[in-house]
Amino acid sequence: MVKAQIDHKDITSSLEDYLETIFELVRDRKVARVRDIAEARQVKASSVTPAMRRLSRMGLIKYERREFIELTAEGEKLARRVYSRHQILERFFQNFLGLNSSEARENACAMEHSLTNEAMERFVRLFEFLRGCPAGKELLQTFLHCSEVQGATRECAFDRALKQQSKRKREHSTISLFDLKPGKKGRVIQINAKGSMRRRMLDLGILPDTIIEIERIAPSGDPVWIKLGGFQLSLRKREAESVLLTTV
Repeated sequence: MVKAQIDHKDITSSLEDYLETIFELVRDRKVARVRDIAEARQVKASSVTPAMRRLSRMGLIKYERREFIELTAEGEKLARRVYSRHQILERFFQNFLGLNSSEARENACAMEHSLTNEAMERFVRLFEFLRGCPAGKELLQTFLHCSEVQGATRECAFDRALKQQSKRKREHSTISLFDLKPGKKGRVIQINAKGSMRRRMLDLGILPDTIIEIERIAPSGDPVWIKLGGFQLSLRKREAESVLLTTV
């Protein structure tokens, strides 16, 4: 009868966070109470109680006022699912992308709720490849030693390749976005920028494999108007020059 009350579509990200917290408290302290959950999640106890009642009605926890909180079998199953996704994501961000532990945890918390079973499987397979396969280990080391990733002062092979490509005047059909003629389209290969300029373009949606069309260029060459995903955007000349693409 309890299972009939459970509708996983009603389990929000916030409720999943509470289940994960209960799971960790029971694992580490053997018990979970409202005040413990509030402390762990850095919220007021008064906001925890309504969430516990909802989880109880769903049959995911056993909860009585002023009593210890226990996960039901179904609740523990869901909590473990969320927790495992958090773990693989946090390890991926920290061990493979080089993020510090705080950033890795923050990003994992944000993504763990939306990771599908298929995406989880692929993350695990990528993890196994980068950790266990010799080719994966070599690839990971090359990536982590790249100056774009770790802020190193020395150039990596990727940096050198980009500079050589620039010196060769963009061999074949690889050109900068600035060199693309109005009305023409290109597929992004690389955003060869750093710091705030790179972050701005990523936030605009200028990503690898994205199609961009040049609408027009100011007579002075600055700014450049582009069409991206149905929207018109403007870039400074140096921003457009940093985007490498192939014509389509």
